Amino acid sequence: MTSAVLGIAMAAGCSAGTAAPIKTPAPAGLSELADVRVLAEFDRAAGQNAESIALEPGGGAVVGMIGARQVVRVRGDGGTEVVATMPVPAGGGGTTPVVGSPQVTGVARDRGGAVFFLYAAGRGGLTGIWRLAAGSTEPELVVPMPADTMPNALLIDQAGGRFLVTDSTGGRVWEAPVSGGDPSVWSADPALAPSGFFGANGLKLHAGAVWLSNYDRGTIVRIPVERSGAAGPVAVHATGLAGIDDFDFTGRGDEILAAINDASELVGVAADGTHRVLLDGGDGLQGTTAVVVHEDTAFITNGALREGSRSALRVARLVGG
Repeated sequence: MTSAVLGIAMAAGCSAGTAAPIKTPAPAGLSELADVRVLAEFDRAAGQNAESIALEPGGGAVVGMIGARQVVRVRGDGGTEVVATMPVPAGGGGTTPVVGSPQVTGVARDRGGAVFFLYAAGRGGLTGIWRLAAGSTEPELVVPMPADTMPNALLIDQAGGRFLVTDSTGGRVWEAPVSGGDPSVWSADPALAPSGFFGANGLKLHAGAVWLSNYDRGTIVRIPVERSGAAGPVAVHATGLAGIDDFDFTGRGDEILAAINDASELVGVAADGTHRVLLDGGDGLQGTTAVVVHEDTAFITNGALREGSRSALRVARLVGG
């Protein structure tokens, strides 16, 4: 869960007019996407740049909104409601690392229906993991994080009883108890570091390992989880994915769908790391920030940060493979 963020244009190397890569034949066995449609659109003018997705029962989702500092619920019929809006830090904000402005980034949902989300706010004591209990309208800070972090993607490791969070400007993964409390650094491997803007970005737990994307380096890396819960040695799984934001596994082994923010693409990554473009601007993608797969449906967010005006949650049908 990304971040393509406000101010991304300063770090990006391509313009809105850059031609999209030609779609090439898929690696053997790679899945395809069909029947792309809009489930919900958001108010980009009000800062509702869709950033991250956590699925809910009934075909809906909660979505983090960067500029608006909001969490928005999307029902299965496409209806939306704002469930949380975060305050601006004292002094007006402006101290969030690299990007300046405070923003809501990663979201997650536990089995009891509580929604957790990240707020990257710089100084002021608001940065960290927030919890919105089921039915509540008042979020609470459960894991305060240092002001110099840029928390980006969030997952709940149920088996480990912990949260894991990427810190995109610090090039780290943090962990903290799901019951709340102080965080600690789980991994600060050099493969997670940025090279000018954002490093560690998207985050998933799959097949006994933590998998991460590195926005600047265009990589997906795999970190095995040791029996103690500690981080094992890092291995690079895929390269050549410049501007990668969030990603998810399709449920078909190690096959991945990756949101490529800079190029407004959704890329399929085969188990051997080879990849090709599945959807692009011609399919309505604009600043692709996140993807989550449930059974044969892929949920995809348009952040529309650098180009376009249609911040949206789209869905597509997963076929083939």
